[in-house]
Amino acid sequence: MTWGPSVGGRAPPVPERREPQALPFPAVAKNPDPTLALSTSAGVTRSLDDWTTMFHLCLVILPDRPEAARWIPVAERIFDVLGDSDARTAYVVPSTAPIAERILEGASEKAMVFLDPDRVLVNGLGLTHLPAFVHIRQDTSVGAAAEGWNAVEWQKVAKEISGAMAWSVPDVAPPGSTVPATTAGWAV
Repeated sequence: MTWGPSVGGRAPPVPERREPQALPFPAVAKNPDPTLALSTSAGVTRSLDDWTTMFHLCLVILPDRPEAARWIPVAERIFDVLGDSDARTAYVVPSTAPIAERILEGASEKAMVFLDPDRVLVNGLGLTHLPAFVHIRQDTSVGAAAEGWNAVEWQKVAKEISGAMAWSVPDVAPPGSTVPATTAGWAV
């Protein structure tokens, strides 16, 4: 801060001009409607508010295309660590159950799968590219989000969720692991 001309013996502070700072996450997700109906691949439908009554949601939202399978190992690493925390870990596939099953194969037996064929959740979150990694708090507000695949940005989301849960931080791209190349992803 710099000081301007003296007034009454003391100079009032004059704020310095600062350049705008980049947002911490490239995704600027918005808080979804708490009454939004969200269904699992097993056919259980509840409002988003109901799904978050007891747990935060840790969502890996995959594109509805075969290439989405590349992010399953990443999601499994995240879910292996956060699965026992107070966060409910789940995949979201913006499509039907048969397509979700084709993308997820055996991974659908290890984690909850939400279906979003009309993209109500994806659009309600304001996402523009998939895959995405989203933390929804118990009050249904977005804690953090990353769109597309960037290991650094996904790691920031993982760290935020772990901090909120007072839990271990999953390593989304540990050394020696196979990870997809950085990509902006596919438009919603």
